[in-house]
Amino acid sequence: MLTDNVVILDYGSQYTQLIARRVREAGVYSEIHPCTISSEELHNLQPKALILSGGPASVTNNEAPAIDPVVLDWGLPILGICYGMQLLAHICGGKVVPAQDREYGRAELFISATSPLWEGLVQTEGLKVWMSHGDKVLAPPPGFTSLARTPRVDVAAMADEARKIYALQFHPEVAHTEDGDTILRNFLFRVAKLKPTWNMASFLEDNLEALRHRIGDNEQVICALSGGVDSTVVAVMLHKAIGRRLHCVLVDNGLLRMGEGEEIVAYLRQHFDLNLHYAQSQDLFLSRLRGVEDPEQKRKIIGRTFIEVFEHEAKSLTGIKYLAQGTLYPDVIESISFKGPSAVIKSHHNVGGLPDKMDLELIEPLRELFKDEVRKVAVELGLPDFIVWRHPFPGPGLAIRILGEVTPERLHILQQADKIVHNELMAAGWYYKVWQGFAVLLPLKTVGVMGDERTYEHVVALRIVDSIDAMTADWSRVPSEILALISNRIINEVKGVNRVVLDISSKPPSTIEWE
Repeated sequence: MLTDNVVILDYGSQYTQLIARRVREAGVYSEIHPCTISSEELHNLQPKALILSGGPASVTNNEAPAIDPVVLDWGLPILGICYGMQLLAHICGGKVVPAQDREYGRAELFISATSPLWEGLVQTEGLKVWMSHGDKVLAPPPGFTSLARTPRVDVAAMADEARKIYALQFHPEVAHTEDGDTILRNFLFRVAKLKPTWNMASFLEDNLEALRHRIGDNEQVICALSGGVDSTVVAVMLHKAIGRRLHCVLVDNGLLRMGEGEEIVAYLRQHFDLNLHYAQSQDLFLSRLRGVEDPEQKRKIIGRTFIEVFEHEAKSLTGIKYLAQGTLYPDVIESISFKGPSAVIKSHHNVGGLPDKMDLELIEPLRELFKDEVRKVAVELGLPDFIVWRHPFPGPGLAIRILGEVTPERLHILQQADKIVHNELMAAGWYYKVWQGFAVLLPLKTVGVMGDERTYEHVVALRIVDSIDAMTADWSRVPSEILALISNRIINEVKGVNRVVLDISSKPPSTIEWE
């Protein structure tokens, strides 16, 4: 059973999610919570250690986010990073002042005192670390010892060993910091004495038991099944937990990839013994999207319509109490505004698009997992590679890859272009090398020449990215000859397109999807 967990308090750092990823990669379960959480709520989470993230605020500001000082008396191991360090120094009686120059980027760290955090480091002189701060600790609080310095910061790390409170001015969670993983693992295992019990086998075992306990021996569940790895994992998990009391519903909203609805039904019925209902609701979704251009409106309309269709399907069945869906942790993070402040990037149809009142209770077995962790669960479940490594597909489907209004004509154009992207990546052996590759239909037309005649037609953008968990991403360096072939085929085979462009943005500052 999972016993050790780390709570990360989010003070608004762009790297907060990376902290959670690094802790989980070390085999310890972690959760992100807003820094505004009350001490009572925090205590109820029963954390075995706390990590305070960085953030853009200054502790010298009266309105700066804080932490209840009582938390420091609980005896929990605590690690403050960047703003988290400055906050600990401030509330414990140290001196924090504005730095003369904001320090951003690489710096050299020089160890000045022994500490469990430094065990196993490759070097202790001139360690390359990543800084991003405007304030600095001028003097540690009483009981704290300075552990390291940089040329610009005399107190770049500090600790109160007796209380197991540690703090770093730099960011160990980012790849730019040498031995950052070693430092974090030293905190987890040498300081906090945690056990690396978080893995997908233990997750699966614990959650199957939890699902059986919650659902009971008689209740029925309806599952939102898209055919992607997330919803398929949910379906197979629930099938293992409750068997034929699970009813899977595949809603063809008309916004799937070309021929995808029929393909999904065929392979799910062939490979799994599931109760599968195929709801073809293309006309309903497209009619409700008519004239809608705003991406948030499209997401919410699709989310509400999904729920309506599921509730309608549930009413045709007997005793349905629960709706299961494949919400992931990035969906939750990106749909909730933590006052740190990590801003809302987009509402997700599994999170922000749900109506206030539903007739069904939600079951979201993957809500605490990142995408790569879901794929590991899929492997544990014995799912085939073509499901495990299928490219992520957004819940709202192609509606958010069609910028502007969704019409049958524009949908057909994008489906054809997207199919070419998929087929050529697969043929070239690149489909499984990249995280995600797809086409986007832009809301503009450009002049072209085809067959010695002037054309004025649509533009398609290619979005092909590398990632691990979708929290960060970079554009894939696909060979130019493959891109040229994709472009040539789209322009020649998809009527209505005369230009193809390549998106070479990273996340951040961009997102993977365009809407």
